[in-house]
Amino acid sequence: MVTAIAVPAAAIPPPGAPACSVFPSNNVWHADVSKLPVNSHSSAWLSSMNASSTHLHPDFGPSGGFPYGIPYDVVSSSHAKVYLTFDYADESDKGPYPFDGNTKIEGGQNAGGDRHAIMIDSGTCKLYELYDAHYSSSGSTAGSGAIWSLTSNALRPAGWTSADAAGLPIFPGLVRVDEVQAGNVDHAIRVTAQQTDRSYIWPARHQAGAANNANLPPMGARFRLKAGYDISQFRADTQTILRAMKKYGLIVADNGSNWYFQGNAENGWNTSMLDQLKAVPASAFEAVDESSLMVSSDSGQIKTTSSRPVRRITVNTPSTPWPTPSRHVTATVAAKTITPASRSPMPSPTPSTRVVAATPHAKRNTSIQIWILLAAACAAALLFLIRRARQKSNLPSK
Repeated sequence: MVTAIAVPAAAIPPPGAPACSVFPSNNVWHADVSKLPVNSHSSAWLSSMNASSTHLHPDFGPSGGFPYGIPYDVVSSSHAKVYLTFDYADESDKGPYPFDGNTKIEGGQNAGGDRHAIMIDSGTCKLYELYDAHYSSSGSTAGSGAIWSLTSNALRPAGWTSADAAGLPIFPGLVRVDEVQAGNVDHAIRVTAQQTDRSYIWPARHQAGAANNANLPPMGARFRLKAGYDISQFRADTQTILRAMKKYGLIVADNGSNWYFQGNAENGWNTSMLDQLKAVPASAFEAVDESSLMVSSDSGQIKTTSSRPVRRITVNTPSTPWPTPSRHVTATVAAKTITPASRSPMPSPTPSTRVVAATPHAKRNTSIQIWILLAAACAAALLFLIRRARQKSNLPSK
């Protein structure tokens, strides 16, 4: 059965790149998982992450006057780009990358650790991410690198890493000050687990597991804050983040401390909010099964369902001549939208859009055919009546 879809609201653009949404609104990062079934491995995964004795930990905020977390830079398309030498060159995008000595590095220029660098080109809406990034005028290096189009749902090749162990982009999973202040975090949040299985599930593309153990969460595992968890006693900004955890959840994207979730390294984080987040028990979460959302294993696009099923096709007869048929035709019937493949992306249909996937002139031609049939039927009936009248007139009188 083909059914209508309700497309999520447009994804919020990052500051400095107002023309760039953080992936399309029908991307898995923006999927509402609040109604999905609980994953059959939920209890085992929670146990492996010590949920009964652990609380959430926001892995960002002020630290000795210097904000910690994962920073990013917005650059123009004219920014100079360089090629890097990668440790994992066979799973890295060649580039070039808009990376230089002023690019923000996770932890600072002299830091150890993951040293992530994230850059967004505000003109092309491309996202560049590096792991273990080191700039040098004589030749820059990184562990791995990945380039994403923020207008596309395409995933990395199966088995490829990215700047994250799961082969996913980092930026869409970061909590940002601007969206919290606006009262709307519209995406899932990146979270780490100390031990993961040597497998990955959609939308992840890569594993970095400790063992072949189904009781460990794989890369790509998704958790949500239980619907019944009371958040009313928290600050408004804390509630904004917790609502996102109920609706969009957390995605396991890297190995690290259990239940550490990531945000942007920037000034403006409220320490009282961060302290409240640290009081949320991990036992208030559950793993969800999001496999029903997958359209293709190679795409981050999700299947979406309408809040009110459409029972029939609605066609409004136009008062003006039908336009020339478009190659981009969307059929909206009952609860799913089918869009023929195209090289250029289509805008998502609004709930009020009803376009019939058929030759635009079909309705008008059908009406003409009906009138012809009716006319023929009337003519036949009239001929029959005339013949009967003649027969009666030829009968002998009594």
